[in-house]
Amino acid sequence: MIDKLSWMAIYPEVVLLVMACIIALVDLSTAGARRTRTYILTLLTLAVVAFLTGLNASNGQTVYGFGGMVVSDPMGNWLKCFASIALMVSLVYGRPYAADRGMLRGGEMFTLSMFSLLGMFVMISGSNFLMIYLGLELLTLSSYALVALRRENAVASEAAMKYFVLGAMASGFLLYGLSMMYGATGSLDVNEVFKAIASRKVNHQVLVFGLVFIVAGLAFKVGAAPFHMWVPDVYQGAPTAVTLLIGAAPELAAFAIIIRLLVEGLLPLAIDWQQMLAVLAVASLLVGNLAAIAQTNLKRMLAYSTIAQMGFMLLGLVAGVVNGNTYNAQFAYSASMFYIVTYVLTTLASFGIILLLAREGFESEEITDLAGLNQRSPLYAGVMAVAMFSLAGLPPLVGFYAKLAVLQALIASGQAVYIGLAVFAVLMSLVGAFYYLRIVKVMYFDAPVTATTVSAPRDVRAVLTLNGALILIVGIVPGGLMTLCAQAIVATLAN
Repeated sequence: MIDKLSWMAIYPEVVLLVMACIIALVDLSTAGARRTRTYILTLLTLAVVAFLTGLNASNGQTVYGFGGMVVSDPMGNWLKCFASIALMVSLVYGRPYAADRGMLRGGEMFTLSMFSLLGMFVMISGSNFLMIYLGLELLTLSSYALVALRRENAVASEAAMKYFVLGAMASGFLLYGLSMMYGATGSLDVNEVFKAIASRKVNHQVLVFGLVFIVAGLAFKVGAAPFHMWVPDVYQGAPTAVTLLIGAAPELAAFAIIIRLLVEGLLPLAIDWQQMLAVLAVASLLVGNLAAIAQTNLKRMLAYSTIAQMGFMLLGLVAGVVNGNTYNAQFAYSASMFYIVTYVLTTLASFGIILLLAREGFESEEITDLAGLNQRSPLYAGVMAVAMFSLAGLPPLVGFYAKLAVLQALIASGQAVYIGLAVFAVLMSLVGAFYYLRIVKVMYFDAPVTATTVSAPRDVRAVLTLNGALILIVGIVPGGLMTLCAQAIVATLAN
């Protein structure tokens, strides 16, 4: 008999699953290239799910269900809420682009998006190795299908194949690492694994061997170097609407499973995995920023930018445990959570502009395609400039405060190595500022390549304007979101 608490822990997932199935059936009787009925139903469902998860998060309660296999806690519920909103925004931005290219003929884009979100929810809720892995596979399988949605497009098909092959390899790494942990500790439950490792009765060498594979699998999912090979090719090759679907909301779920596995399950091994994450962070900052400078394709440049940004996020996770003490953990992990949430907010705006400028038969993927955008549309040039300044970490935008929070966490550790990492991160941010500011220079100072004005549907224009405004407002008043992240992390650590 399944108790009431178990259903309370997963009812947002149940709502999402039921509505995804209903929308798939409704779409069968929906005609038209723009799939208006399916689109509206999908947005309404995502709004309801975002409200339910936000309500659960604001209650501040932690509920375990199904014998401890799933957990509903403030951190998980806030990440689910933000992921639902990010998917809503992605679909608003991507619908005109997808309709122009015949990608909405069957409505698969909406149903696959909802199943990918369900996979994110299962990942975020997982308190058991199998649940986390099942959620990850549901997300990745949906993502592979989304990338290959334009079947007649050779570039998109090639990107899907690369994503599938490399993704399967990374899933194998993660699964092998989890199986090693199971073999060493005798449990798949995250909390039981924590207790087994903390008891110091488990062979440390076996644990570290398994940990290497787990960290490698997680590094692939966030796109950290040297496991970043898929990111540039998939970002460039996938239809731009799909690039946004796989580059925004899933990052929140990837952060969640890092916390679930490394912090909740493997915190006694922090001295080992923090060193691994530090190496990944340094490599990501170096590869991402230096490779982005050489790019002329905007989507490829933003892919390398993502690699660098993930390196910065990993730095926050590096400084949680210092000399065996966890006093710095809540500051470090909440800084990383704040960073990933604000990064997704900024990514939505930057890809929203790329989608807006794309026309039927024209992708607007090259940096030169943004030339003179300010003369054609000051509003959209302004939104893109705000996004680029934020990614570069310039005040008073939200990206500046996100970087500052991570750097403060590193410096607060008082360790020379972490302070050195903070200095290195600042230097890499200066390198990164070059390619972000180059975009702004092209928009404001280069002659436009076309005289056509930029027009957008009313919903896209409204959401894009709000998106740009939030990047500025949250940067000026970051306290609310930072407090929310800190409280969520504290509640997670307390359990």
